[in-house]
Amino acid sequence: MRAFWKLFMANLKGFIRDRMALFWMLAFPVFIILLFGAVFGGEGGTSFDIGLVVEDSGPAAMGIAKAFEQVPVFNVHRGKLSEELEALKKGDRRAVVVLPEGLSNAIAAKKPLDIPVYYDPANQTASQIVLSIVRRVLEEADRRVSGAPRLLRLSEQIILGRRLRNIDYLLPGVVAMALMQLGVFGTAHPIISLRERQVLRRLSATPLSRSTFLAADVLLRLLIGLVQVVLLLGIGRLVFDVSIQGDWLLLAGFLALGAATFIALGFLVASISPTEEAGNAITQLVNFPMMFLSGIFFPVEIMPDWLRPIVEAMPLTYLGDALRQIMVGASAMHPLPLNAAVLAGWLVLCVILSVRLFRWE
Repeated sequence: MRAFWKLFMANLKGFIRDRMALFWMLAFPVFIILLFGAVFGGEGGTSFDIGLVVEDSGPAAMGIAKAFEQVPVFNVHRGKLSEELEALKKGDRRAVVVLPEGLSNAIAAKKPLDIPVYYDPANQTASQIVLSIVRRVLEEADRRVSGAPRLLRLSEQIILGRRLRNIDYLLPGVVAMALMQLGVFGTAHPIISLRERQVLRRLSATPLSRSTFLAADVLLRLLIGLVQVVLLLGIGRLVFDVSIQGDWLLLAGFLALGAATFIALGFLVASISPTEEAGNAITQLVNFPMMFLSGIFFPVEIMPDWLRPIVEAMPLTYLGDALRQIMVGASAMHPLPLNAAVLAGWLVLCVILSVRLFRWE
């Protein structure tokens, strides 16, 4: 029994000293539950901006309009149809509900009537949430206002010229994520490993200039990023028939800017990581919030208000938004010039900090 306890204590001490094991077994699960709890566990933090066009002045239309305005998760904006559709195309609305002329008379006469609801399927998850709520409001209006079910029928109207599939929306996010992974994992880890094995110190003592070494490494990462993008776009086109809707030159510019930004971020992570174990932990802490909070997998609208500043600060938010706009014509979270400016700002900041903090040994 004594030997058992000695072996147990030796194994326990070895586990405690293994910082990577501690991170993955204890810290990482806690981090994940806190992250998802913050996104999905709160109340009152989720809201959607919708447009409401009231073309009928009858009592039934006024009652339904009031019902929409009382939905807690809706920020209702009344306006003309042309104005609200323009706001929808710009990404300022998640849907536009039209209460057409003659609605009150149709209800009084017990005649079915279609209620047009315009939405952008590029914001798929958010759109489905909003459509579900709108459908429930109309069902409740049927019961309370008309007294007869199924008079008010939701008529979905897509603002894009063609109906896009799930893969059409998924591909831009996967491309953005691949470039982020290239920078955070593919750049930081090899450099930290070379430094720990004293390879960088020995290289710094050779006639090879440091700038030459860094330039060659950056060029390699950019080439890998190009291969990633070509592979993903090729699979999307050949296997799933995904076609690029926007300008190829503009797309190439954002891809190059995004790759350079995340490579610079990877150098920054390598610069501030004292050991390989610490580098692994830092890359995870950088990687997972960007994956789940940047809007490439979950809509930004479902996140609580206190998380929005963090979302708005992440470079992946802007790269994903730009790629969705260019590749599938999705409505914008931000204008393309703003996306480019934020990515360029991150690039400059990471380069400056990396130059100041980078260590060769």
